[in-house]
Amino acid sequence: MPVTDPARMAQAFDELAESYDDDHHDEIARALLALVGTPADEDEIADVACGSGAAALAIARTRSSGATPVLAVDLSAGMIAAGRARAVRLGCEHAIDWRIGPAVPLPVADAALDLVVCASSLHFLGRPALSDWRRALRPGGRAGFTLPVASQFRPSGPFAALVAADLPLPRTAEEALALATAAGFVDVDTRLIAVGSRSVVLTVATNPAPLG
Repeated sequence: MPVTDPARMAQAFDELAESYDDDHHDEIARALLALVGTPADEDEIADVACGSGAAALAIARTRSSGATPVLAVDLSAGMIAAGRARAVRLGCEHAIDWRIGPAVPLPVADAALDLVVCASSLHFLGRPALSDWRRALRPGGRAGFTLPVASQFRPSGPFAALVAADLPLPRTAEEALALATAAGFVDVDTRLIAVGSRSVVLTVATNPAPLG
C-alpha cells in the first residue's frame, strides 16, 4: 500500500500542532538519542517526519555553535512552525534547517547522511521510509527510530486512517529488530521502554557497506 495521502497527513498534523504533546514526544526522543549516542558536530543528520522537532532540538542542544545544522523535515507547515518557535525559545534556531515537505524520499543525495532519526513517526511513513534511509545513509551510517507497541496503540480520529498498513507494529523488541534486519540494516539494537502509560520500542541500526 502506498504512503498515506500527503495532503490528508499534512492537514491532520496542522490541526494538531497547537495541542501537540511535546513533553511526551520529547521524552521519547531523548530516550532514542540515549540509545543512538551523541553524534559528532560534523555529522550530517536528518530528523525525519520531525513534528515539532523533538529529536532535532535534543541533538542541537548537545552540539557546538559551529556544528552542521540538523535537517528537520515534515509535511505539516503547522508542525514546522511550532518547531521553529521552540527552537527560538531554546536559543538554537540556527542549529536546525527546517523544511516543509515529504519525508519520503528525504531531500538529500544518496549516501549523504551519517544519521537518520525518526521519533514517533515511522508508523505513519511505512516501509518505504526504511528503504529511503538506506539510500540516504553513508555506509556505516545509522538509523534510529521508534515504534509504538502494537498492544497499546489506539490511534483516534483522523489518525486511525493515517497509520501505514504495510508496516505491522511490533509486539516486542525482537520484532522491531526483525523489521530492521529485513530492511537490510545490520548491528541492530532495540529497547522496550515505558513512556507514561504507553510502551515504545527504540531501535538503532547500521547501514552496511556494499558488498565487493
